[in-house]
Amino acid sequence: MREYFLKTNRIGFSKWSASDLDLAAQLWGDKEVTQFICASGKFTRQDIINRLDTEIHNDEEFHIQYWPIFELATDELIGCCGIRPFKTDTHSYEFGSHLRKKYWGMGYASEAARAVINYSFDILKADKLYAGHHPQNKASEKLLMRLGFQYIGLNFYEPTGLYHPSYEIGRGKL
Repeated sequence: MREYFLKTNRIGFSKWSASDLDLAAQLWGDKEVTQFICASGKFTRQDIINRLDTEIHNDEEFHIQYWPIFELATDELIGCCGIRPFKTDTHSYEFGSHLRKKYWGMGYASEAARAVINYSFDILKADKLYAGHHPQNKASEKLLMRLGFQYIGLNFYEPTGLYHPSYEIGRGKL
């Protein structure tokens, strides 16, 4: 049984640890999940290890992650949703989520995102959240717009080698 530091009606938020490689592989080992987050469209085993290490490091140094999220009814991994440091602004973070395909279209992304946004502003006292998506990922675009993010332009995203539409949301905009 995992410990959850944050819960919604259906979702428990946990923290990645070194013992979670199998869970990380379930998520980032699926090309349906990674097709929009890296240039090759697929993570290697080393990419998965590196991503897990990054999330653990972000927790150790900044107390934030793209936290693993679980369905409370089953304790099954849904994906991850969270924040990471944003390079140019203090008190600002980059928001993101990755969900396993079996959970797409069920409202989990929106439910998790709202919890992370509220946590970021209410608990962490963030000033702004930034987000972006692969130009072909229309589901992420629609989610960000529904959440109240405002389009701010295109930014080059090195992992895909493409310019991604980018957005921001400020405190009190939900």
